[in-house]
Amino acid sequence: MIEKHAPLITNDAVVLGILITILGIIFITSSSNKPFFKKLYTIVPSVLLCYFLPALLNTFNVISGETSNLYAIASRYLLPASLVLLTLSIDFKELKKLGSKAVIMFLAGTVGVIVGGPLAFYIVVSFFPDVAFSNGEEVWRGLTTIAGSWIGGGANQTAMLEVFGASKSLFAQMIAVDVLVANLWMGVLLYWSQKPDRINKWLRADNAPILELEKKLQEKQSGKQSIVTSKSLMIILMVAFGVTGLSHFLSDILAPFFATNYPELEKYSLTNSFFWLVVIATTIGVALSFTKAREIESYGASKVGTVFLYILVATIGTHMDLAAIFDNPLLFLIGIIWICIHIIIMIIIARIIKAPFFYIAVGSQANIGGAASAPIVAAAFSPFLAPVGVLLAVLGYALGTYGAYVCGLLLQEVSRLLT
Repeated sequence: MIEKHAPLITNDAVVLGILITILGIIFITSSSNKPFFKKLYTIVPSVLLCYFLPALLNTFNVISGETSNLYAIASRYLLPASLVLLTLSIDFKELKKLGSKAVIMFLAGTVGVIVGGPLAFYIVVSFFPDVAFSNGEEVWRGLTTIAGSWIGGGANQTAMLEVFGASKSLFAQMIAVDVLVANLWMGVLLYWSQKPDRINKWLRADNAPILELEKKLQEKQSGKQSIVTSKSLMIILMVAFGVTGLSHFLSDILAPFFATNYPELEKYSLTNSFFWLVVIATTIGVALSFTKAREIESYGASKVGTVFLYILVATIGTHMDLAAIFDNPLLFLIGIIWICIHIIIMIIIARIIKAPFFYIAVGSQANIGGAASAPIVAAAFSPFLAPVGVLLAVLGYALGTYGAYVCGLLLQEVSRLLT
């Protein structure tokens, strides 16, 4: 056996500096107008680089996630804070204005992800039993992270990683499945966004409401952003970490209570303090969206939450073994069947309620791609429709924790049935 030497850099302060620098470079180049970077980021999503580049440093032993405390800090402090800031910005009044068909199609996409994962897992494992395990580890645990990503986003994905206990090497495989399948589907949506009339005719859908919505959004001025000051940033941090602290306090009470009095509920993660941490933080964030606290979004609350999230993503990358991506290629088959079930359910519902293809595309991408790509798909129909993608994607952050948890329980039951 080859002895693994100590990493070149062991000081967490240095590692954090490197990770933030990497993220800064990615953010700068991804918003660049230079042709090279524009082409690069149409092929390679920026979020993938946020995982991949730190993973390269770990793979070549420059740094080591195993000896670092950065992930523990980011997952326990920045993740719940991110969930709070991303969910409190939900504007349910604006969502209501979109009409019932938009929300119905979004929820149809969510249901498609929840049931699609267990069904795809059952189908593939029935034919290829070895797929159920990867290096001796139960694959269903890793699939829960895809559910978190495909219903909500990176924060929900990481929450499922912790709640269901997948290893970082298995998580590396899941990220590959997530990114490849999701981006293939996004490419299909972008292609058909230029030919919506053909699909609308087949769906028997009336596209007039979309044109009306586009006209209203075009006329409506963009909401004015407040000037960001030290005070406003401190208010954002106060809400984010105040709720995070409260969530920790309550989870430290609830998890031991269930462990002591109802140990049989361990299979539902109710004895897991991290489960309670993310559920409480998400729930409080949603509750705050109905109060004046949501006004801190004008200071850029969701942008701060996104920064927290990307720092978390980078720390996850420091634990990843890139070679693990090729350990179980049949996982990609699960991902493809999974996304197909999601699509089929959305198409069936759209045909029943005669929803335009726009709502299929944006509702699906708000689930699968999240806030980063849903506006892109919406804007492909019309630049003025981009806010619709944002609204639905933010709703996904709220549902991601709950929906992915339900999907995880279903995956667990399917795994027990098959093995």
